[in-house]
Amino acid sequence: MPEPIRFGVIGGSGVYQMESLSDVEEIELDTPFGKPSDAYIVGTLHGQRVAFLARHGRGHRISPTRLNQRANIYGFKMLGVEYLIAVSACGSLQERLRPGDIVIPDQIFDRTRLRALSFFDDPDVGTGGLVVHVNVANPFCDYLSAICSQAVEQAGATVHMGGNFVTIEGPRFSTRAESLAFRQLGMDIIGMTTTPEAFLAREAEMSYACMAHVTDYDVWHETEEVVTVEAVIRILLRNAEVAVDAVANAIKLLAGSGPSPHASALQDALITNKSAVPPEVIDRLELLVGKYFDR
Repeated sequence: MPEPIRFGVIGGSGVYQMESLSDVEEIELDTPFGKPSDAYIVGTLHGQRVAFLARHGRGHRISPTRLNQRANIYGFKMLGVEYLIAVSACGSLQERLRPGDIVIPDQIFDRTRLRALSFFDDPDVGTGGLVVHVNVANPFCDYLSAICSQAVEQAGATVHMGGNFVTIEGPRFSTRAESLAFRQLGMDIIGMTTTPEAFLAREAEMSYACMAHVTDYDVWHETEEVVTVEAVIRILLRNAEVAVDAVANAIKLLAGSGPSPHASALQDALITNKSAVPPEVIDRLELLVGKYFDR
């Protein structure tokens, strides 16, 4: 790219475009991990160049488990993104988090089983290659999360700062027993895509935060309507304008921000003796780890 695009946005269910972008172009990328979900829509917003990606592809074509999230995040890295805002749909596991509210979570509980969770677990990398243990005790960026919370407030929506976000495999919704168990475990919201997105963003040394739009009470709340796709989309469409306004506000607030607070996330995460890492592995992952090797 002629110049880095520092800000990225991932649109979840119901959010497949950003009409507020000007000077728009589409950029298709290939990555060492395959093709991203769709072309990146790059445009200008509040004087900043922004890259947008429809997480499930335009038209919502890709199931949560089948998302190539490594390619999605790597593509943002190729574009130069340092700050990545995710817009996601979620179900509420707590009475106080009502449909239409927006939660800025600060923790993840991973209940997925079938996904590639790291850039460093490919057979070509993790077997006799390069082992990396990144710190994700706090998987969301505090700085970017605070920006997102302020941006949602400015958009006039009800926002809740902090919360435990449990990621399930999907694509089915939860059973009532599962939903009740997650409540007992202290989970606040539930969705299908934040894992491994947040962890990959940390491996890519990006700041990552999530605007989680509450669409329903999952299935634990017996006095509310049962969660359905129709009900989810109805709330998402109602919140679409809020989502667009909040993202625009966040980009405006981020203008002039320094480097990502997580720009050195891998500095103490590479456990393999550097002299033992094959050159071809460094070449493959140059964009992620090249700065940590003298060659």
